[in-house]
Amino acid sequence: MKKQKLHRKRKKQNKSKMHHELRWRRLKKAGIAAGITAAVIIAVFVVLRMYTIDTVIVEGNVHYTNEEIEKMVFEKKWDHNSLYLSMKYKNKQIEGIPFIETMDVKIVSPHSVRITVYEKAMAGYVEYKGQFFYFDKDGMIVESSNVRTLGIPQIMGLKFDHIVLFEKLPVENDNVFKQILDVTQLLNKYEIAADKIYFNEK
Repeated sequence: MKKQKLHRKRKKQNKSKMHHELRWRRLKKAGIAAGITAAVIIAVFVVLRMYTIDTVIVEGNVHYTNEEIEKMVFEKKWDHNSLYLSMKYKNKQIEGIPFIETMDVKIVSPHSVRITVYEKAMAGYVEYKGQFFYFDKDGMIVESSNVRTLGIPQIMGLKFDHIVLFEKLPVENDNVFKQILDVTQLLNKYEIAADKIYFNEK
């Protein structure tokens, strides 16, 4: 009888001990999880605070304003974090934007970024059916828009019956494009602004 009571007592003690050990393990795991969570929260806070971009330098843009360029680069909330932005645009250029060849995004410091815009070289534009068609030095139509871009002259007097994007402007004499380039280069050299350049049949 005494042996049975002793056995029950020991069994009860063992159960209690196991219960305490199990509880301790759970508390330990919960403490570790809480510690990891707190560390992650602190790390995220530090990253957000220490690497937030507050200075943006935009260079080379003519067709788009600084604000418009910034909206193209900073598409999401996380894009204002210099660490995230550096990974997003690492060895990558922004392409596929009208009037822009490429854009480079370079992190200058944890709080500043430089955006360099390389716009497509435009020699001039012609108006056709209510749209403005911009062409390069070879007469290739590179962009179309319903908004006129300042700084690019309208070429008047050219004769054509159709326009196809990314194809050459169908004029009778291709030498006119070299003449247009010569004129625009002279205007730029002497810092003369011209809204329109007129060509006659000769």
